[in-house]
Amino acid sequence: MDLNLTNKVALVLASSKGLGKAIAATLAQEGANVIIASRSADELNKTAHEIEALTGNTVVVIPTDVSKAADAESLIEQVAQQFGHIDILINNAGGPPFNLFEKFDDEEWQKAFELNLLSFARLSRLVLPHMQKTGAGRIINIISGSVKSVLANSVLSTSMRMGVVGMAKMMADELGPYHITVNNVAPGLILTDRIKHTLPPDQDSEEAMKQRAASIPLRRIGEPKELAALVAFLVSEQASYITGTTIPVDGGASRSIY
Repeated sequence: MDLNLTNKVALVLASSKGLGKAIAATLAQEGANVIIASRSADELNKTAHEIEALTGNTVVVIPTDVSKAADAESLIEQVAQQFGHIDILINNAGGPPFNLFEKFDDEEWQKAFELNLLSFARLSRLVLPHMQKTGAGRIINIISGSVKSVLANSVLSTSMRMGVVGMAKMMADELGPYHITVNNVAPGLILTDRIKHTLPPDQDSEEAMKQRAASIPLRRIGEPKELAALVAFLVSEQASYITGTTIPVDGGASRSIY
């Protein structure tokens, strides 16, 4: 299937590694002009070289801390100046720490809010005029499977991601007349560094992976490219009638009916 993404301008956040990197690589393979952004310039440049070697397409690197308003404003301004328009925004950010509710103080709640909710709202607001100008656009929020099923010790993540779900539903309603769609993708257990770092240090990693996959109907942990494939479809013209949704990519792990 040709997704018709050639020359579309796609900004992918938190894309130096993990899910963001996989999404950026997939969109570049589909012919999009991809801009990757995260805090580490070194990691971004390394990732850009890898994607360019894989796809033959140039990847633009803009180091950015999305939790800072000035960085976000500069990012959108640079992309708009270089390309003249912005078609696709992939909101993504590293998740907050896991722990019991009682362990988090006001400062940790504030950090989670700024990184995992406010940054999504801010970047969406900043990119909106550029999408309205062209009469179309795609906004995808990478959130968490915790919005569909309880995940132990994820109170910060769950609280902020649920806020994103509500925001996206309202945005889909308001932005529909501009042909701008807004959707959420909720990864379950996907093999990224964040997942690897949560494995018990005193247990064999392969055995730990098997145990964690035992409750998943497909009996395996997902690959980042599998989530990226869904994102590529959602930003395509073929998905133009899909908006306001939250789609899990979890191998069937969520037991929610809807």
